[in-house]
Amino acid sequence: MRAIALVDANLGNADLSGADLTGANLTGAFLTGANLTGAFLTGAFLTGADMSEANLTGAFLTGAFLTGADLTGAFLTGAFLTGAFLTGADLREADLTGADMSGADLREADLTGADMSGADLREAD
Repeated sequence: MRAIALVDANLGNADLSGADLTGANLTGAFLTGANLTGAFLTGAFLTGADMSEANLTGAFLTGAFLTGADLTGAFLTGAFLTGAFLTGADLREADLTGADMSGADLREADLTGADMSGADLREAD
């Protein structure tokens, strides 16, 4: 199966809960307010995507490329971000409660006001 290409797609407020977007190319996509609860985004390309206020509760983002993504106010409670690339990502006011961010690359990410209660940051950069 080929990976889905949704470069610069407008998916604002879309209900993508439980969707399998493994390896999808969502570079620059507009996902503001989208429901991605429990979605599979393992290895997805979300570079520069606008995911502000998106609900990513329990989403699988292992190894996802979120460099420069806007996750302002996003809900990432219990999300799996193991080994994700979040370099320069905007995570201001994001809810990362209980998120697994072990091995994630957080260099230059803005975590101002983010709730990281119980988040796993082992070996995160």
